[in-house]
Amino acid sequence: MTTPVPCYHCALPVPSGSRFTAIVLGETREFCCPGCQAVAHAIVAGGLESYYQHRSEASANPDALPVQLLEELALYDRADVQKPFVRHDGEQAETTLLIEGISCAACGWLIEKHLRLLPAVSEARLNLSNHRLHVRWADSQLPLSELLSELRHIGYAAHPYQADRATEQLASENRLALRQLGVAGLLWFQAMMATMATWPEFNIDLSPEMHTILRWVALFLTTPIVFYSCAPFFKGAMRDLRTRHLTMDVSVSLAIGGAYIAGIWTAITGMGELYFDAVGMFALFLLAGRYLERRARERTAAATAQLVNLLPASCLRLSDDGQSERILLTELKVGDHVLAHPGAILPADGKILDGQSSIDESLLTGEYLPQPRSVGDAVTAGTLNVDGALTIEVLALGQDTRLSAIVRLLDRAQSEKPRLAEVADKAAQWFLLFSLIAAAAIGLLWWQLDPSRAFWIVLAMLVATCPCALSLATPTALTAATGTLHKLGLLLTRGHVIEGLNQIDTVIFDKTGTLTEGRLALRAIRPLRDLDSDHCLGLAAALENRSEHPIARAFGRAPLAASEVLSTAGLGLEGRVGEQRLRIGQAGFVCEISQSPVPDMPQEPGQWLLLGDEHGPLAWFVLDDRLRADAPALLAACKARGWRTLLLSGDTSPMVASVAAELGIDEARGGLRPDDKLHVLQQLHAQGRKVLMLGDGVNDVPVLAAADISVAMGSATDLAKTSADAVLLSNRLEALVQAFTLARRTRRVIIENLLWAGLYNGLMLPFAALGWITPVWAAVGMSISSLTVVLNALRLTRMPKPVSPQTTLDTHPLPA
Repeated sequence: MTTPVPCYHCALPVPSGSRFTAIVLGETREFCCPGCQAVAHAIVAGGLESYYQHRSEASANPDALPVQLLEELALYDRADVQKPFVRHDGEQAETTLLIEGISCAACGWLIEKHLRLLPAVSEARLNLSNHRLHVRWADSQLPLSELLSELRHIGYAAHPYQADRATEQLASENRLALRQLGVAGLLWFQAMMATMATWPEFNIDLSPEMHTILRWVALFLTTPIVFYSCAPFFKGAMRDLRTRHLTMDVSVSLAIGGAYIAGIWTAITGMGELYFDAVGMFALFLLAGRYLERRARERTAAATAQLVNLLPASCLRLSDDGQSERILLTELKVGDHVLAHPGAILPADGKILDGQSSIDESLLTGEYLPQPRSVGDAVTAGTLNVDGALTIEVLALGQDTRLSAIVRLLDRAQSEKPRLAEVADKAAQWFLLFSLIAAAAIGLLWWQLDPSRAFWIVLAMLVATCPCALSLATPTALTAATGTLHKLGLLLTRGHVIEGLNQIDTVIFDKTGTLTEGRLALRAIRPLRDLDSDHCLGLAAALENRSEHPIARAFGRAPLAASEVLSTAGLGLEGRVGEQRLRIGQAGFVCEISQSPVPDMPQEPGQWLLLGDEHGPLAWFVLDDRLRADAPALLAACKARGWRTLLLSGDTSPMVASVAAELGIDEARGGLRPDDKLHVLQQLHAQGRKVLMLGDGVNDVPVLAAADISVAMGSATDLAKTSADAVLLSNRLEALVQAFTLARRTRRVIIENLLWAGLYNGLMLPFAALGWITPVWAAVGMSISSLTVVLNALRLTRMPKPVSPQTTLDTHPLPA
């Protein structure tokens, strides 16, 4: 039986008799289907043919994977490694894998079809919603490493799925909260219709028997709402009473419980009013707010757990005789020597013993340019080795690494964040205490005057003073404003942002990826000999196109081809273009091949690279990270409001000072670590300043979490986004200027809502105590009060007009 030819594009077997071919890299290639053929034609026509030349052997040949990857996959065949995530049942093994690279339903079909064709696999099911693959197979016939290799062959990376306990707990609670909210919403509508049908206003030709049936139907529908959906309120009230701490759970539980008991009495005796619709309404409003809060906490926990996944699963440990052995990261010990090849993630904090390379530390510093490192230099877990092989002595593991220190800083900063909810909770406690004491006192008084009315008056007071409108005053306004800001491209993840923007007097900016675009661009070419700029650019691009360094992307496609290209870590590249030997990089490195003096570097700011050949320097190239076009407008808005501005960056280059000077920033500091930035923020807080932080990297996470208001860019890391109070999804800084205006409007609406809710409760309490308001009218009044608050908040859904920052600020000046 002949082995089928693999498709040159996707590596799947080419069916016999297939006639799908194309010319790629000068040869006729076979493809499995017209789709792969069309993609190959498009790649070649677009001048991207080098994709096939440089792609890994794993993509071109399904029988060959990189040796490093095979060694890592082989670790999964060990019984001790499989124990946490593989279940064995006789000869059958069962596990759940997390699949990377899934983009559509066709990916799921391909994965399942490919695995089911393997004789050892008895079951393969992929959940497209969470990308988890459930596999059952005979591991004696097919080792787990080969199963993972099969997935690699078709272009998907698979990892054992082991759920984080905290994340799973939050997800489980979230599902329960969603079910409780759904039950309350569904049954409330039905109970409301049954209850309203018993009202005298709607009681048209309703027989006594039907009246009784509707009362019992409403009771039947409301009971699941009380005992299932409202269970969190009753549990919270019991907990708070045991700890002698009054919260809204106590008042809500009393109102819901009282209304439910009164409804049961009415259903049985036919005397009084039904309050089952009020019970459902309370539950629906309050459960919706708690569900949204829970979802925000769930996202934060998931992103924090994801930070641990930045470390590699395995590493190469060197023995005393210099032999390398691939081991799991959990087997690594302090003092071990590890070998890090180019492109490898460093597994631990350590010190370089041998070799030199460039290290991509964007994880910690936020800067995209790799930094040169050589013997004796310290390196950090989670960073990327770019150029050369390194031998590293392990100095710190696990909780002692710098990466873990960032997580601890995050936890500490979040615990120190001021919570406006605490102030509101204290005010609510006094209001609830007064309401409960007043209800008890009035109830005793009416028991002496007219016992038949005492219960109904107390119930009317509890319903009338239930802080429904008061609790909706702020959330509804914030929800409306949040939706408006979302349309502008600013997503709020914390409720205190809009109110907090009115108190800000200091703004901290990160540089790279925040005020700048976060990527290098070629700004100018300065020829030094008789070659023109275009020719010099072609020579430089020919060398840089053979490099994986971030600088190389700034040179674009090369019209020429380079050969014998060698990279010297931290210095530059050397190679041949035709018969010409060239170097590009640091000036001293380039001038070595011609033994010519180093030319003077231009004084303009930027990243300067020299191109030269055996006869001397050819041209200077300057690369720079460009400012965002709307950065000046944002800084102008901050200045006009009298805010103090600071630029805190991990960049050590003169770019920090030049950006600050160009934008008119008050103070700029470069070369800062995450804890340094947090220290600056703590100093500002000690001075009594309210700080807004705008950043985008993991290195900004502690400051984002500790700032009074924090905004992450839409291109930020997942952890930065979930640690921030708002995310600028559009990456348009002018959206913040519009947020400043909307924050003022929102504050005004919140004050109006609170005044109305307070006035309503203040008026209804004495009227209910005098018996002038029945419980049913108290419920109607509470509903009207809540509706008024909601309608007032909906005015914030109108999009603010795009006006210049100066006009807005002249109209609404802020004190410094």
